[in-house]
Amino acid sequence: MLYNFLVIMKAHSYYKIYKPYGYLSQFVNHQTKRKSKKLLGELFDLSNDVMAVGRLDEKSEGLLLLTTDGKFSNYITSSAIEKEYHVMVDGIITPELISELRKGVEISVEGKAYKTKPCKAEILTDTSHIIERFVRDERHGITSWLSMTITEGKFRQIRKMTAKVGLPTLRLVRVRIGDYKLGVMKPAEILPINY
Repeated sequence: MLYNFLVIMKAHSYYKIYKPYGYLSQFVNHQTKRKSKKLLGELFDLSNDVMAVGRLDEKSEGLLLLTTDGKFSNYITSSAIEKEYHVMVDGIITPELISELRKGVEISVEGKAYKTKPCKAEILTDTSHIIERFVRDERHGITSWLSMTITEGKFRQIRKMTAKVGLPTLRLVRVRIGDYKLGVMKPAEILPINY
């Protein structure tokens, strides 16, 4: 009897991908106003029950997990799991601005003021692991990079936080979710992972 139950139970699938810039974190588009948007389904031929774990907006890139397991998805998106981002900003990052970000800043969430939880933030001097992509001409001003690690995921949170301290985000790359890392993956690459 137990044997039959195990045979019927379907094994879940788990993947990590490098979501490229310009793609939505979804496989099917149900909205008429976004018909021209690029979807993950154009890059990966996966079963219909595979879903993205959390999201990266269209202009963000980097590590995104995919699964057929709802429990895994809930766990990964919970506040128990750190998400690390490497962020190119417009302007020069100073220790004072890093301190502000670490303490948490007030942003708008669904039209209401929200104070972000304390996070990890530091100036990023080595960006050799980040795949180069043209963002803007150098004559338009100095850019710098920082690493930010958060445990919450409000809509466009990192972008809102850097803008709040006067450093608009120009490029956003998620490099880690918990123990899962982007590593040396290339845009549109997919790898199976264990859970």
